[in-house]
Amino acid sequence: MKKSFIGGHLEAILSVSARLCLGFLVLALALGFATIRQAVASDNPYKKTRSSADGIGKSYMGREIARVMGWQAADWLERPERTREERPDLLLAELKLKPGMVAADIGAGSGYHSRRMAEIVGAGVAPGMVYAVDVQPEMVQMLAKLARAPRYATIKPILSAPDNVKLPRDSIDLAIMVDVYHELEYPLEVMRSLVDALKPGGRMVFVEYRAEDPDVPIRDLHKMSERQIRREAEVHQLVWERTSNVLPWQHIVVFRKNG
Repeated sequence: MKKSFIGGHLEAILSVSARLCLGFLVLALALGFATIRQAVASDNPYKKTRSSADGIGKSYMGREIARVMGWQAADWLERPERTREERPDLLLAELKLKPGMVAADIGAGSGYHSRRMAEIVGAGVAPGMVYAVDVQPEMVQMLAKLARAPRYATIKPILSAPDNVKLPRDSIDLAIMVDVYHELEYPLEVMRSLVDALKPGGRMVFVEYRAEDPDVPIRDLHKMSERQIRREAEVHQLVWERTSNVLPWQHIVVFRKNG
């Protein structure tokens, strides 16, 4: 039986389509996955901006990243009035630490919060641990000196990388960053590594000066709004649990690792 005129043309069209598809497939195989990897790599979450007085000229999710407070200003972390201005006793109560827990103080600096946490988790028959993590070697040296005191033997200093906290996977019950997150040069990568270090159900606590309050006597880039904290944290495997405003100047924003 002879093919109809329409049937013949349809077969020709399908044949051309098949050859085109085959051509595209061969081209894709020739290019390989390198092109795909390049496309993904080009999707940079960071943008260059005009550097402000307190910033590094790099923005993430709509905010400029602040300059890191150098180790030379460590004395400011230990200022006597900090107890009154920031009420670390109230923060400690909000953390709900227990003996035997493993916690991480990210951007620990001089160990102001690490040593308070260590006294709680280090109590009991099976003492816990506080990873005191900092990116500045000089700060880690201060933490190492602190950890040599028997009272703070449960503090373990860790020198982190700008993009990685360098903690074991699924190793910590709680992580805290006090006035630190806004200064992270690579917040996306640091948070990925930190979430990996949290145990399933572990808590991540952000403490940041309230950007919503103009009366908080801190420069703008060193403040964060609750909305911005939640926006950036929820990119990760974290679920918002609660926000506490018991502190005079700072938010306490608590998340839990989902899974």
